[in-house]
Amino acid sequence: MPQTRITIATHGQGLYEFTDEAAAFVRANAAGEGLLTVFVRHTSCSLLIQENADPDVKRDLDAFFRRLVPPSSDPSMRWIVHTQEGPDDMPAHIKAALTPVSLGIPVSGGRMLTGTWQGLYLFEHRDRPHRREIVLHLSA
Repeated sequence: MPQTRITIATHGQGLYEFTDEAAAFVRANAAGEGLLTVFVRHTSCSLLIQENADPDVKRDLDAFFRRLVPPSSDPSMRWIVHTQEGPDDMPAHIKAALTPVSLGIPVSGGRMLTGTWQGLYLFEHRDRPHRREIVLHLSA
């Protein structure tokens, strides 16, 4: 069963598309029908399948999650205890708990069966740059 890892360099909070990398892996390794499992190996980011046609979708999602879970320095977040790694750390863990860290995508004929406007995204929840590792695993 083919498996690979890809690394995405982030430069702060936001959505980072990796659809092309996943599609290339599937094309190179899928003979028939199967399932692509996508897993991110971190606790302060997550994965999303989301529209990739209009960049406003990415901006609006990012803005929504920033409002939903503000930094621990925000007065509304005074209840947070875990603050040693900065005001964005515990909110990042909360966002990752609300969004998936693993995705399953059906595969057929050497391609992912995603919809026309669906893209795969790493959803970075931290402010500073990171190198995030994603595992792609293809099973029959």
